[in-house]
Amino acid sequence: MPANTLTIQHLLARNARYKPWHYAFVFGESRFSFKELNDRVDQLCNALSAAGIRKGDKVATLLSNTIELYEVYWACAKMGAVAVPLSPLLREQGLLNLLQNSDTSLVITCKELTVYLDEIKPALQNIGVDNYWVIDREYCSGYKNYHEQKQQQPTLAPPVEMVDGDDTCNIMYTSGTTGLPKGIVISHAVRALYCTLFANAFRMAPESVVMHSGGIIFNGAFLTLMPAMYLGCTYILLDHFDAGKVIEIIKKEKVTHTILVPSQIIACLQQEDFNGINLPSLEYILSVGAPLLQAQKESMNEKLPGVFYELYGLTEGFMTVLDKTESHRKIGSVGTTLPFMDMKVVDDNGTEVGVGSIGEIIGNGPLLMTAYYKNPVQTAEAIRNGWLYTGDMGYMDEEGFLFLTGRKKDLIISGGVNVYPVDIEEVIIMHPHVKDVAVFGVPHKDWGETPVASVVLKVQGSVSEEEILLWANNHLEARYQKLHEVLIIDELPRNVAGKVLKRELRERHSNGNVPRSPELVEGRRGVGGEVIQ
Repeated sequence: MPANTLTIQHLLARNARYKPWHYAFVFGESRFSFKELNDRVDQLCNALSAAGIRKGDKVATLLSNTIELYEVYWACAKMGAVAVPLSPLLREQGLLNLLQNSDTSLVITCKELTVYLDEIKPALQNIGVDNYWVIDREYCSGYKNYHEQKQQQPTLAPPVEMVDGDDTCNIMYTSGTTGLPKGIVISHAVRALYCTLFANAFRMAPESVVMHSGGIIFNGAFLTLMPAMYLGCTYILLDHFDAGKVIEIIKKEKVTHTILVPSQIIACLQQEDFNGINLPSLEYILSVGAPLLQAQKESMNEKLPGVFYELYGLTEGFMTVLDKTESHRKIGSVGTTLPFMDMKVVDDNGTEVGVGSIGEIIGNGPLLMTAYYKNPVQTAEAIRNGWLYTGDMGYMDEEGFLFLTGRKKDLIISGGVNVYPVDIEEVIIMHPHVKDVAVFGVPHKDWGETPVASVVLKVQGSVSEEEILLWANNHLEARYQKLHEVLIIDELPRNVAGKVLKRELRERHSNGNVPRSPELVEGRRGVGGEVIQ
């Protein structure tokens, strides 16, 4: 027997045994019961075994949301292989780096992405990656067909090695917003705790219907994907996010639980039928992935009272949850730690600061990653004496609720004073014409740094940059918060996980390469603050 039996190896098989005909998975027009899904996954396990995949081997996917991606996750979990979901937007050296770093044994992709693998195939062969499957049913030269590999195998339960809770379940790569992506090693025990802790935190039950419209290659998807399988819920996966489609599916399928990142919430809030009367089945919407500004939270609570949760956390394994019952009482907070977890706010020396004082957020608990894959130096930098240093700044109130003030690297120091971008963003978003905003610091000859805001309007051309600048500076209380410049752009640059890329905004500004809307020709301000006629 393994030393740690806390694994997800047998979750699917258990549901197939005890509730075989309950719907397990819905994707488009395809619906699979737990028995049907388990048969498909057993067949895939046998195909992977026939291809030489064994416990601990890495299976990389280069896929968007598909039935096959979902099957791969559960096949790897069952046989002890390691699923490595990669973004289908990866290209050339970026793709090669991650396939090499992860020690990939097999790549599963779709036909339209094979061209990008073909470009790096000689380099992949040099590192021993030469096994590729394509999920499309038509022939694709140089690739084995995923479905043919499966169909050659029986649906009988495959012989699998016993999995220990300390064994690796996934390697999840960071988005690379602060450098080269790092491979976050997540064990079976951590995934099993995702099942229980988040099922409890989100009030999920076997009768729940869970929908996900974002990419399941991101760790945020596992916040409900794991509890859904643990409880035996129906899990509905959309092939892509569309606000209208999300509302349609919630209504049609009587969805109870769904996750949305802030940019998706903003899109849904623009829909007239995104409200509690039209969507009575909804019990939970979780905002995750990036901070949601307070005005947007208030709009959520107004349109859909009693369903809004917020999660702050890192894939590396520290999270807080703001429960729906606290969202009105603790305005601006991202909640408290989960059971078995602890949190501190510390200064630059690692010393805990007092209630209400701002510092770096650190946390510990059973969800912490095993390591950054093959990167002991960065692992040691991130986890010190059992505490994960998040790089995020915030403070705790007297009840232990956490409030974020921004990323440590995004802190603006103007005239020796710490300026937190979120404080300025919360003011600007209150402007009636502003849809979204990001504030960042740029160099200033007198003050060291000064704040600049990039703004997205609800209606292009409805207001000038100069008008927003004057309005914001009139509403900002502290002198050091005053904006130096406002730039109106079409949309904020975000990574594939939905996080705003402030580094890119700073680079655009320093290079003078700011893609403004073509309608905006008045009221622009230069770097020195002068109005450009």
